[in-house]
Amino acid sequence: MATKRNFLKEFFKDRKMVGAVSPSTRFLGEKMLENIDFDKAKGLVELGPGTGVFTDIIIARMRDDAKLLVFELNDEFHAALKARINDPRVQIIHDSAENIAKYLPEEEQTAQDAVISSLPLMVFPSDLRQSVVDAAYACIKPKGKYVQFQYSLQSKKFLESIFSSVKITFTIRNFPPAFVYTCLKK
Repeated sequence: MATKRNFLKEFFKDRKMVGAVSPSTRFLGEKMLENIDFDKAKGLVELGPGTGVFTDIIIARMRDDAKLLVFELNDEFHAALKARINDPRVQIIHDSAENIAKYLPEEEQTAQDAVISSLPLMVFPSDLRQSVVDAAYACIKPKGKYVQFQYSLQSKKFLESIFSSVKITFTIRNFPPAFVYTCLKK
C-alpha cells in the first residue's frame, strides 16, 4: 500500500512526469514484453519505470550476459529503484530519456534490441516527445523494437510516422486499461 500511496503523491506533485495515479500491473507488464525475444536480446533500455513493475519482469527474463539501462527522472522513484535493485546487469540512471546515447559505449549506441517505455508521451510538449522517441529510435538496432503503453490511441499516428510497423494491443487488466504499441525499427 505504501508504494501506491507514494505513486499517487508523485502523480499529484508532477502530472507531466508521472502519467498515472497508480503503478502499472504485472498484466500490463506481460503484455508489454510478450514480443521481445529475451533469449536473444543483449541490449535493453527502459524509460520511466516508476516503481519498477516492468523492470522486475525484464530482469527475471534477461540473459546472463544482457544489459539493461533504466532511465528514471523522478527523484523518489529513482532512489527507490537504486535501493531495491542490485543486479550487475542493470544500470539505474537519473537522467532524461533524451540522453540514452550518453550512457552507451559508442559501439552499442545503435545496437539495442528493445526500448520499453512507460513515459506519458502525450502529456509531454511536442518537442520533448519527439526528442525522446528520436533518442530511442536512434539506439535501436535494425528490426529492433520500441514498446510503449498509453491510455489512448493518440500516439498512433506519431509512432507510425517514425517506425516501419506499429502493432497495437489492448489490456483491461490494468488501471486504467491501456494500449500497448509494439513498434519495429525500419
